Formats: sequence, structure tokens, C-alpha cells
Amino acid sequence: MDLKELKEKKEEILKKLSDPEFLSHKENFEKASKELKEIEEKLFYLKEIEKLEKKFRDAQEILKEESDPELLTLAEEEIKNCLEKKEKILKILQEEEEKREKKSNFKSIILEIRPGTGGEEAALFAFNLFRMYQKYANRKKWPFRIIDANFTSLNGLKEGILEIESPLAYENLRYEGGVHRVQRIPITEKSGRIHTSTATVAVIPQFENPPLEIKPSEIEETFFRSSGPGGQNVQKVETAVRILHKPTGITVTCQSERSQIQNRIKALEILKNKLLETEKQKRTMEESLRRKNQIGKGERAEKIRTYNFSQDRLTDHRIKKSWHNLEKILDGELDEIIESLKKEYPQNQYFPHQD
Repeated sequence: MDLKELKEKKEEILKKLSDPEFLSHKENFEKASKELKEIEEKLFYLKEIEKLEKKFRDAQEILKEESDPELLTLAEEEIKNCLEKKEKILKILQEEEEKREKKSNFKSIILEIRPGTGGEEAALFAFNLFRMYQKYANRKKWPFRIIDANFTSLNGLKEGILEIESPLAYENLRYEGGVHRVQRIPITEKSGRIHTSTATVAVIPQFENPPLEIKPSEIEETFFRSSGPGGQNVQKVETAVRILHKPTGITVTCQSERSQIQNRIKALEILKNKLLETEKQKRTMEESLRRKNQIGKGERAEKIRTYNFSQDRLTDHRIKKSWHNLEKILDGELDEIIESLKKEYPQNQYFPHQD
């Protein structure tokens, strides 16, 4: 939320806290009080950022308009000071957000994997990633299930949705989201040329009871038969469910459960969590764009990671670190990579890497 939204939310909570009927339920008071405290903390930091941004702009104007060496030196020091202070505040806000996410104890995560550029080779790479995360979950002894999966004729992946059921899954896999790039010779390539293809991974944390209401008029539902690899129908009744959220265009498909009702409930739960995550990403992007406009830093390159088969090397571009032995990595041995990201990436995300 931005400053305006936080102020509005604060007023809304204060109204609730002055309502005797609302206060008659102890759990309402405790929940609202906790939320009010969190909002006031955020407001304090965002107001500080607002002040720093004003000082930053004023100092920039001095650099443009003044020629006095002493004033120019003071303006440069002010800009440096503003950037350092803002960076510290952003780091505090990020750390607090991470603490809240850990306390919220997500019950599971949804991983959505899709091919990007590269045709059939991209679909084959997407399948490699789909299988890699399943093997990683097996190594961690985390239960998982395939919510939806569609395959090409060569067993590439058109789309795969995987649910990993562990409160620790989000903490460990949260940095997997983004564009993954592969450089290798495709099985369909006769001349032996190395191709570059991509696949995308989305990581969506799942609340036990998503705090969001969806109106029936906002969704469009389709029911169909569940299918297996190759697209063949594996059930004679229409148990699979596809839900379209009309305001956003977000679509969720679920065919992992045995009944239509269970699939519908699961699809709605996933949809609510996707909408919550989309809103969070929107706020993050807005902050990133504001920062880009203010200090001229670009956002990180779209790809987060490259799997180079000819050099048997995986490189994560965000922390500028590489590992070898792709066979073991694609077999689910991700611990070393994940621990490096958890340790090093939060320190760099406000000045993200750009290729």
C-alpha cells in the first residue's frame, strides 16, 4: 500500500475500534489493534521516505541551477545522505515484511511453470524445471501434488501447476520466481547448434483462509474432463474446473481432486491467493518504478538464471554466482543455491543486477 492507502486503512480501522458492536468480540479487537500497529509503523517509515525524496529533489535542483562550488558540494552530500537513509529504511521495511510472512505461516505454495521463447525446446526445458521442483520437494520430504499439467507431443510442458504443501516451502522457494534461461543443443537440432530458450516460474504463497472475497458476478466457470499426459481424457465425467476472474483476466485450472466440488473449492482458493500476490507484486513494481525515476537506476534484467549445458554451469544473475553439475541440480539438489539466495539476495534487491 502507498501512503494514501495506508492512511485510509488506518481511518477504517479506527472507525471499527470505536464501534461497540465490533469491540464486543475480543478477537476483533486483538486483530484490529495488531493491524493498526503495523500500519502506524509503515506510515512512519513511508513519511520519512517522503521527506527524504523531497530533500533529494531539492538537492537535484541546486545541482542544475547553482554554480557556487560550496553549494554544489553540499547538494552532492545531501543526495548521498538521502540515498543512504532511504536504503536503510527500505531494508527495514523488507525485513519486517519477511518477518510477517514467516509468522503468517503459509500452508503451501503454488508453482506455475510455463515455456517462454523457444518453441518446443522451451516446452522441454519447462518440463525439466517442473520435474526439478518435484524432486526437490521429495528430497525435503514435502508432500506435493500436480494441480494441472498439459504436455506437448514430445513430452514438453505447455503449462504445469504444482502445489507443495509445507510451511517452509515459501521461505525456501520464494526466489525461484522469474524467467529461467537455458542454453543447450535441442534434441530436435540436427546441425548441433546451441539454442537459447526460456521458461517462466511463478511462486504464489497460499494462505490457509485467503483474506479476500470474490463476487460470483466476477467469475466465469468452465467444467471439463480431467486429462493426462498427451491430452487424453482420464475421466468420463467433467470433474476438472477452470475459473476466469473477469476483472483481471486471471485464469485458474484445477483437476487434482476427485470431484467437481473439490476442484472448484481448490481453484477458488488458488485464485484468491493469486489475486493477493498480484496486488503485492503491483505495489513492489510501483516502488521500483518510483525509485528508477528518482535516481536513474534500471530494473534487473528479465532473466534471473541461466542453465548453460555446454559449460555444465548454472548462473544466478541476481547474486552473480555460478554452480556446476547441472545433472544434479535438475535432479533436485538445490539446497546450496537456495541458501546462497536467502543469504545474499535480500541485500541486493533494492539495487538489482542488470545485464
